[in-house]
Amino acid sequence: MPEPFEYAIRKDVRNNPIVREVDQARQRELWASVGIGGLLVLALLFSAWQHFELLRHGYQLEELQRQRAVEEETGRRLRLEIDTLNSPKRIEKLAIERLHLVPPSRDEAIVLERIVQAAPPAKSVIARR
Repeated sequence: MPEPFEYAIRKDVRNNPIVREVDQARQRELWASVGIGGLLVLALLFSAWQHFELLRHGYQLEELQRQRAVEEETGRRLRLEIDTLNSPKRIEKLAIERLHLVPPSRDEAIVLERIVQAAPPAKSVIARR
């Protein structure tokens, strides 16, 4: 059996750092791409913001319309209650039952008439104070 032959190859390795030159054209191209990408992202974010604001305002509008309908219904109910409470028949009934008032006889009743003022003549002079 032959003996293994050992040998060593010695390489000359220099441990100097390798410095690459910066390619200016490629660097400009990179920054241009980053700028365009940034603008596209900003446009997309602005569009999404507008869309969501529109949706939010739509929901607020629906809520306000619902509240308005509730308030209008409450107003109608309250006006009906006021008309009911101001009813002359109801007032007369309360006066008779609670206050023990009696309706006046025909001789005791006094009728008040409203006097409507006549319109002034067309070419009259009115003194102002």
